[in-house]
Amino acid sequence: MKNFEFYNPVKIFFGEGQIDRLSQEISPFSSILLTYGGGSIKRNGVYEKVINALAGKKVIEFGGIEPNPRYETLINAVELARQNKVDFVLAVGGGSVIDGTKFIVASIPFEGEPWDIVAKGIKVEKAIPFGTVLTLPATGSEMNSGAVISRVATNEKFSFGSPAVFPKFSVLDPTFTYSLPKHQVANGVVDAFAHVLEQYLTYPSNSPIQDRFAEGILQTLIEVGPKTLENPFDYDLRANFIWSCTMALNGLISTGVPTDWATHMIGHELTALFGLDHGVTLAIVYPALLTEMVDFKKDKLLQYGSRVWNLSAKDLTAERAIDETEKFFRNLGLKTRLPEHGITFNNTKTIVERFRARGWILGENKNITPDKVEKILKRASEPYK
Repeated sequence: MKNFEFYNPVKIFFGEGQIDRLSQEISPFSSILLTYGGGSIKRNGVYEKVINALAGKKVIEFGGIEPNPRYETLINAVELARQNKVDFVLAVGGGSVIDGTKFIVASIPFEGEPWDIVAKGIKVEKAIPFGTVLTLPATGSEMNSGAVISRVATNEKFSFGSPAVFPKFSVLDPTFTYSLPKHQVANGVVDAFAHVLEQYLTYPSNSPIQDRFAEGILQTLIEVGPKTLENPFDYDLRANFIWSCTMALNGLISTGVPTDWATHMIGHELTALFGLDHGVTLAIVYPALLTEMVDFKKDKLLQYGSRVWNLSAKDLTAERAIDETEKFFRNLGLKTRLPEHGITFNNTKTIVERFRARGWILGENKNITPDKVEKILKRASEPYK
């Protein structure tokens, strides 16, 4: 196990009715910026509950944060917050709204060009405090300090992170997710599943506790993911789904272990260039990456196949573990090959060119070169058998 430092200050209010804790948590603040997405919170009753909890405060609303939040939109929220001397921001939504809000709170006190935070990796030293009310489980952004931001003008998508952008608290009420469309739930399952795999499917590091944590989350997602698709009003299923997504990326299972993240980096480019949902890109890239890198990940793939997919000795191979993973994604309703989304291998050459220009070499072994990325994309372009 590697040396590590673990820090997570996020207070979680989990369960039905926990929105009632909101007024107490924001009591020290006077001017609240309320951020949200396309307006579904006004149709499902969440907005009304939040507004009631904010009674007595000056509330400035900023809606319209897109999936894969855009710099061009978020910069308007930054200016609005500055003009109104906002001292707290409340994000109500899923990972995109929360990620966008992290950029907003980091940018409000930032003295330079805010895009430099993500494009140039400028260290974020301070940010306006914020909290979240989760309505779409997937990214774990409600309990971590990272975010991913897109810029339409340049077709780019970059991540950034800082301890300064941990939420102060997050409200996780399973009933707030009941109205989600099936495809968003499926994307969320795949997103959380891939988050765990990025921290688990690397190489053995003598970290049995982290491995067992990761395997438990994966097994829970396999168990409750398909069921919650079919039973959207089952509280217990939703509760376990949400908590799995949160635990998948709050820093706990990455302590002391090698991590990969190449699938996410390639997936971000597919989103930036073709507008694919984030979960969809992960379902496309992950099986192809595992197949291309199977020799380097074989030991953990065998462990994964045995412990997570319960493959017997006669069926246990790295390739079978990869097949089970792709089958799981497809059984959730996601297409796992580029041509199924109207994208050819030639369409993806820009991704390889970008990685070469940036000098990016990815993976836990730093051996996923741009040439490897090209091979991964070629595998993802082959028909599913």
